[in-house]
Amino acid sequence: MDALALTKEDWETWMTAMGQPAYRAGQVLDWIYKRRVLDWDDMSNLPAPLRDALKQEFPATHLEKIRETGSKDTTRKFLFRLPDGQMIETVLIPASPALYGEASDRRTICISSQVGCAYGCKFCASGLDGWKRNLLAGEIVDQFLQVEAISGEKINNIVFMGMGEPMANYDNLLRAISILNAPWGVGLGARHMTVSTSGLVPQIRKLASQPLQVRLAISFHGATDEVRNTIMPVNKKYPVEELLAACEDYVRIKKQRITFEYILIRDVNDSLEQARLLANQARRVGAKVNLIPYNVVDGLPWIRPEEDSQDAFLAVLRQAGAEATLCREKGHDIAAACGQLRLQVEKSVAEKPFLN
Repeated sequence: MDALALTKEDWETWMTAMGQPAYRAGQVLDWIYKRRVLDWDDMSNLPAPLRDALKQEFPATHLEKIRETGSKDTTRKFLFRLPDGQMIETVLIPASPALYGEASDRRTICISSQVGCAYGCKFCASGLDGWKRNLLAGEIVDQFLQVEAISGEKINNIVFMGMGEPMANYDNLLRAISILNAPWGVGLGARHMTVSTSGLVPQIRKLASQPLQVRLAISFHGATDEVRNTIMPVNKKYPVEELLAACEDYVRIKKQRITFEYILIRDVNDSLEQARLLANQARRVGAKVNLIPYNVVDGLPWIRPEEDSQDAFLAVLRQAGAEATLCREKGHDIAAACGQLRLQVEKSVAEKPFLN
């Protein structure tokens, strides 16, 4: 069992089964999430027999930091090893002064939901080595706890945009979100969490029915089926029109704005005609467009457009009445795109294994 995957109700049930009063659940949760103590021996207000039972039932199997890289823009990327030896990436992103002001203390964590990815977006490093497994809810939560502990910084925004397709790990994702949101857990507001998807239409509608007001981002990256089919295989199952219809339903039910993430790739999706079509689609669902110049990945043929082409694409969107921003991406100098650091380290491990 994973202690970080349990809700307050789960803990109360476990305590009762152990012959303990239910209020012990609140004490354990206070140690884990308020005091950030993960060693059972240090939970001094718990009886010694209970601490022994906790050690037996919930052995310490937290994420192990393997590597950390820092960018000139202060983005920090962490490579964690899971208990089974698999590796995942988590990124801590500082506030953009252009959006939030120089004095902003906003810190965003980009969290992974899977080891690898099965959806095969052609421009992404996450799936180059295939899909290995879903992350457990506790492994998702632990990324937040570990990065706050390592960095010493308070994180106030979460984006589930790291390795993997979050919507393909829906149940573990929702359990992790509920723990991160709960007042007895991390206590982060749902509106400060954004779930990204490459376009899994049924899960978008399923998320819309959830009461939590988490935000939705669509990895759009192409305004036509022709373009999306070229770089995003998921579009062949859920084409653009079906995706837009699901987005309309989400906005209608949730009463909140969604975001279209759009990575600009030279000579693939950066034409001004794509910009005009994208503007119409964004206005149709009331979406904000976030343009991101492509983060080059070793071994893939794609390149980013020149800056004047990026600016021209943005200008077309704005002239057509779409709200859009251009994010000169964070962490380009530390290979911050999803999956890059993991692939680099796995290659080095194959050549020269870690010495423990």
